[in-house]
Amino acid sequence: MTATGAYGTWSSPIDAALAASHDGRPEFVGAVGDEVWWTAPRPAEGGRRALMRRRADGAEESALPAPWNVRSRVIEYGGHPWAGTARSDGGPLVVFVDFADQRLYAYEPDRAAEPRPLTPLSAVGDGLRWVDPTIHLDRGEVWCVVEEFTGESPTDVRRRIAAVPLDGSAADDRSAVRELSDGRHRFVTGARLSPDGRRAVWLGWDHPRMPWDGTDVMLADVGDDGTFGTARQCAGGPDESVAQVEWAADGRLLFASDRTGWWNLYCADPDRGDLALCPRDEEFGGPLWRIGQKWFEPLDSGLIAVVHGKGATALGVLDPETGELVDVPGPWTEWASTLSVAGSRVVGLAAGAHTGYEVVELDTRTGHPRVIGSPHHDVVDPAYYPEPVVRTFDGPAGREIHAHVYPPHNPDHTAPDGERPPYVMWAHGGPTSRVPLVLDLEIAYFTSRGIGVAEINYGGSTGYGREYRNRLREQWGVVDVEDCAAVALALAAEGNADPARLAIRGGSAGGWTSAASLVSTDVYACGTISYPILDLTDWASEDGTHDFECKYLESLIGPFAEVPERYRERSPASHPEQVTAPFLLLQGLDDVICPPVQCERFLTRMAGRGVPHAYLTFQGEGHGFRRVDTLVRALEAELSLYAQAFGIARPDIPVLELEK
Repeated sequence: MTATGAYGTWSSPIDAALAASHDGRPEFVGAVGDEVWWTAPRPAEGGRRALMRRRADGAEESALPAPWNVRSRVIEYGGHPWAGTARSDGGPLVVFVDFADQRLYAYEPDRAAEPRPLTPLSAVGDGLRWVDPTIHLDRGEVWCVVEEFTGESPTDVRRRIAAVPLDGSAADDRSAVRELSDGRHRFVTGARLSPDGRRAVWLGWDHPRMPWDGTDVMLADVGDDGTFGTARQCAGGPDESVAQVEWAADGRLLFASDRTGWWNLYCADPDRGDLALCPRDEEFGGPLWRIGQKWFEPLDSGLIAVVHGKGATALGVLDPETGELVDVPGPWTEWASTLSVAGSRVVGLAAGAHTGYEVVELDTRTGHPRVIGSPHHDVVDPAYYPEPVVRTFDGPAGREIHAHVYPPHNPDHTAPDGERPPYVMWAHGGPTSRVPLVLDLEIAYFTSRGIGVAEINYGGSTGYGREYRNRLREQWGVVDVEDCAAVALALAAEGNADPARLAIRGGSAGGWTSAASLVSTDVYACGTISYPILDLTDWASEDGTHDFECKYLESLIGPFAEVPERYRERSPASHPEQVTAPFLLLQGLDDVICPPVQCERFLTRMAGRGVPHAYLTFQGEGHGFRRVDTLVRALEAELSLYAQAFGIARPDIPVLELEK
């Protein structure tokens, strides 16, 4: 029997502790012989990333105990942090990056030995970091990207493709690391060696470009001594984003390029030029936020496993000779940008609207997929999960806005007739990114209490082609703000949301959009702003943020030398007098991407203005929260903010103390 109660007051079995304990998802899958390995979140263990192993008999185990934390910090967002290879004697050999010291380690799990370091420490700046490793047993090396700081500034950094000896001789000797690339590019991905061992290929790009603006495909001959010859560009360019490059088993070069406005898959043919293998108005690639992401992987048979789609993604198997693409059946609505193949098997990560991310294996001979790791388990009755609706809204000037709408939903409760629910607009980070349609217990935390959520893939989001992505060029703080407001007002105009009880929340770039929305619109009754950018001029300064994004604003806002006033005018920190709605600021004190000083200066300018607000900081947290106690505190504080702003009684959570 259902009880009648006002929206936002409903009781729910999905509490903050439950949502926090299931935060994060598996990442970076890889086949190691007959085994499958991946990394998995451990919020209850300080937010570390565990390295998981699924043996050939199906047994799943954590390969490394705490405190080992398999996670790279290259470009701060990291990337593929491990690699493994099967051996005929001694079991698998695995190399991985440990988060604590960023050293590369070798590990032989079937031998009773601790991981041994392969790379040295460095006392300069933030030291030496490694990512996107590939093991070459025949050469006795692991190839990877090295990021080396040369000074104290976050932009005092160099990156190279390097070869690290597997015998440990470089553990205390930086000179034993062979640098392979020539330093032509400020940013590089790991090198891929051709099947005949004679050529290597990788991606490179430079400031002020981001990898989704333009990348160069670099090709070099590999000598008998393992050195690279003079590198030459063979695809890509300043206005062409190549998201990934790989070798097919027959030695042909495959790459995903957006030269037509969509990331499609191409084959470099020396006789006929670049051939589009499956030209479609959808994406076969994505934004390269982390080094080593994979949207496709060639099989020995000549077929290619591909993650593709428009908005949502599917796993398909492409025949490059005919262009035929067959999608994998199953309940999943999203496949992550990580793939691995072994023989006829393809391994990836997939999730659905009612399931979390699982490790899924596809047998391409039968077309049959199966979950082999990290299987989804319903921690509560799935009747409490939200029921999302995929929507396309009309925005300013008639432009389309893509969103996922999650109405309030709880089988035990119903609202009084005629009452409209409160709604929170969720602005994703990036901003060159996208929110997938997958089960998120943080969303369920709110919807099961009677608060609706709308996740908005505003203009500038990926997944809908380059034209949609470019809507944000020099329009950050305008298009994203307008699109979120348009969705909120449309829901209210339809009668599906209470226009007096609308809120906005977001983290990182989404935190910027939330803050900018409170400054420039009167749509929202309150907002939650997590680890945000608040002052563009400061963020664009020499030491304002990390190297990877320090020139990002050149495309999002415009060149600072040409439009300095635009930086000031768009910044929420420049207009504290325009903020009238209550807000919550959440900040990790170890954040080097959006440092705490941004929040501190903003609050100084807000002082004495009488706007209710709270500022919560978390020691040991960086850019994005990973620890269970942090996640619980943040969720309960956010709910308390909404309860106070919307006039909802929530005696079951700690009251967030709001200052003025």
